[in-house]
Amino acid sequence: MKIQDIKNLQRRLQSSFDEFKVLNLFPCLGKFVFLKRWEKLRQLRQDQEKLMVPLIKARKAMREGKNEKDEPFLPYVDTLFDLQLKEENRKLEEKEIVTLCSEFFTAGIDTTSTALEWIMANLMKHPHIQDKLFKEIKGVVSDGEVEIKDEDLRKMPYLRAIILESLRRHPPSHFLIPHTVTKDVVLGGFLVPKNNIVIFMVVEMGRNPNLWENPMEFKPERFLINGDFDISGTKEIKMMPFGVGKRMCPAYRLAMLHLKYFVANLVWHFNFNVLGRRCGFD
Repeated sequence: MKIQDIKNLQRRLQSSFDEFKVLNLFPCLGKFVFLKRWEKLRQLRQDQEKLMVPLIKARKAMREGKNEKDEPFLPYVDTLFDLQLKEENRKLEEKEIVTLCSEFFTAGIDTTSTALEWIMANLMKHPHIQDKLFKEIKGVVSDGEVEIKDEDLRKMPYLRAIILESLRRHPPSHFLIPHTVTKDVVLGGFLVPKNNIVIFMVVEMGRNPNLWENPMEFKPERFLINGDFDISGTKEIKMMPFGVGKRMCPAYRLAMLHLKYFVANLVWHFNFNVLGRRCGFD
């Protein structure tokens, strides 16, 4: 029940993003000019705190009576309990944890679902690519298998190439989260003053003709040629749907695994060209 409540609340927040954008542009004046929007935003925030703060308190109380060694994996919210703000010499307040958890839900779920939609759309648009992927899957998975497993996914280089090509061509977000420059920097002959906000145009990187041949063409084979393509950006940065460096998405490997799993199982069971069924679910 609580999971469904959180899901519904997150949907309400995300569907209102466009409506609240103007409040960022006019933070002081907007409180008077856009009074109804401010009230709606306050109500959403109150609903969010009312729902999530009790869960956070319950988890904190449960954690205090446990040894961390009892759990093989440390939940995300647990890492926030011990986070120390050095500048203010304090730990996070519960309301601040609510905000971080909300960001975690948005970044960890909607980005993956958006990427999956683009991948499947491209497979429908390019039937020959979908057929080639199905043949690769068929060469790894035995007939009659209901579910493609993790160990099977590692034997499918073309599947990985399709996902990388879709992330290059259609990254889930056109921009990374804004960053702030900590000192004056000269970049490409232009001065970026200290404390200025910098926004990375992720989509333009993946479509840069100086880096990619025929960048607007959906061609997974380009990643087969460079089979060890480094998506983390440690060698070079030609695309960065997950960001790069120390602030890169910490769950990018999990996201890639999810995309491989969903795409492989969907193509294994369904032909999305004619919406026909391949070997159906039991």
